[in-house]
Amino acid sequence: MRRRKFIALSVGAAASWPLASCTQAMGMRRVAFLHPYLENDNEVLTRVIAFREGLEALGWIENRNIRIEHRYSGGDLGRIRAYATELVHSAPDLIVGSGTPITAALKEATSTIPIVFNLVNDPVGQGFVASLSRPGGNITGFTFIDFLVIGKWMEMLKEIAPGVRHVALIFNPDTTPFYPAFLRELEAARTSLAIELSASPVHDEAEVEAAITALARDPGGGLIVAPDAFINNHRRAVITLTERRRLPAIYGFRQFVAEGALISYGPNTVEIVRRSAGYVDRVLRGERPADLPVQAPTKYDLVINLKTAKALGIAPAPELLARTDGVIQ
Repeated sequence: MRRRKFIALSVGAAASWPLASCTQAMGMRRVAFLHPYLENDNEVLTRVIAFREGLEALGWIENRNIRIEHRYSGGDLGRIRAYATELVHSAPDLIVGSGTPITAALKEATSTIPIVFNLVNDPVGQGFVASLSRPGGNITGFTFIDFLVIGKWMEMLKEIAPGVRHVALIFNPDTTPFYPAFLRELEAARTSLAIELSASPVHDEAEVEAAITALARDPGGGLIVAPDAFINNHRRAVITLTERRRLPAIYGFRQFVAEGALISYGPNTVEIVRRSAGYVDRVLRGERPADLPVQAPTKYDLVINLKTAKALGIAPAPELLARTDGVIQ
């Protein structure tokens, strides 16, 4: 009877162990991934699949030798900070974070748990790493847009819609703290194109609608949509309003063109997330984030939605179409 009682107590105790202790006992590694989108967003769904595939190609099979815990913030700063705190307290082997607000929250929450970021702009200027070649500390990862590329957004917007004379950059200053650098690059590009430039900071969908409506009042308006956690989560409103107001707009995310955006120029976000799995693998196998150089995108894609162009009364020049990396019919 005592032996049976001892076995029962042992089983009960084992069942009550925290999940982290169980996975460590089995030799399973734990990775947390904090996303800037809601769970049902198509953009984040493709990223989750790409990340899993990237790890599988390196021998990490989910629920066999690695457990991946995802959190979806929807771009909400309060939720981002809460999830960052929660994940750090759960002590995973490594945390992956997408975008600036998430990386900033994770950096504030821990200086010891390895962090691999992706899709971050200006990680040195924002204080995430000491340098691109030698990050130092516990953080490294993959950048999104080289600031030298930003002026090309204005050039391409003017090329697809030659009548554009006034361009606004729309962004949320709370989730895009690097926007002054964007404006500087756009200011440098606008003079040769004879285009006026303005800033349209927004904080909610009502301000998004007001900004787009105001820009569309005068003929010749065009919109540059910043790669911004807030704007990306409200992109359906931006895409719908710009089409309704017949306002040409350019984005940094190629996936949004499939959802109705007119034109995009930027790296493939899904591929960057897939590449970040390589650094997760290297850190889990013993390398230090401090020694892994921050990597930049290897390719920028130009994608155009011809259906949206037609709805806006735009006929892209053959020379522009010849340079595209993708066309949505």
